[in-house]
Amino acid sequence: MAAVAPGIAAWGLMTGVAMIKSGMSLVEVLLMAILVFAGSSQLAALPLIVAGAPMWVILATAFCVNLRFMVFSAHLRPYVMHQSLCKRLAHGYLMADLNYVLFTRRFPHPGTDPAVIAAQEAYWIGNCATGWVSWVGASLLGIVLANSIPLSWGLGFAGILALLGIMCSLATTRLRAVSAAIAGAAAVATFALPLKLNILVAIAAAVAVCLLLEKPAAKPAAPAPGDAA
Repeated sequence: MAAVAPGIAAWGLMTGVAMIKSGMSLVEVLLMAILVFAGSSQLAALPLIVAGAPMWVILATAFCVNLRFMVFSAHLRPYVMHQSLCKRLAHGYLMADLNYVLFTRRFPHPGTDPAVIAAQEAYWIGNCATGWVSWVGASLLGIVLANSIPLSWGLGFAGILALLGIMCSLATTRLRAVSAAIAGAAAVATFALPLKLNILVAIAAAVAVCLLLEKPAAKPAAPAPGDAA
């Protein structure tokens, strides 16, 4: 995680600057930096907040941008179901894209041996702690230095490169590659839509096309008459 922490920090720094320059109060900015802890949804929500968009549009956009975490959480469920609800909620709060990718590569299957389970827990905590400190710490620094760091520096592009690397590493099947291409094309084609609605259109288009392309699971053949029960 330390190898990608500088890119995360650069993205968090520019997000902190952008939050301050959006006109939000200091309390709102601090709460958003610490509690939301989701760079893509923060950056998607900020221009909507500035534009005075309805609350439902802001929430729907943030929800759709973060839909991928529902998939991540479903995959990680067998790894954490032995833990208490409080610990599982803490795991969910700390989870980010790179944490998920690195963890599942290191541990492709949930552990059954107590030693393996302990190793998984230790790796997850260290991995997530590094990511959290990189993001939140840099966001707070951006809030403090907002008047000294211009957005024109474009440091947030480091975060885009990090997400691009994640996308390429996850596009391991034709269907995933097609979904990424469709989402990107739809987002560009509908870029002129107000209130960042092109994000919602891109997600809906990718999901709809992939549902049509995905082969339905084969149903088990019915037993022939006279077969034993």
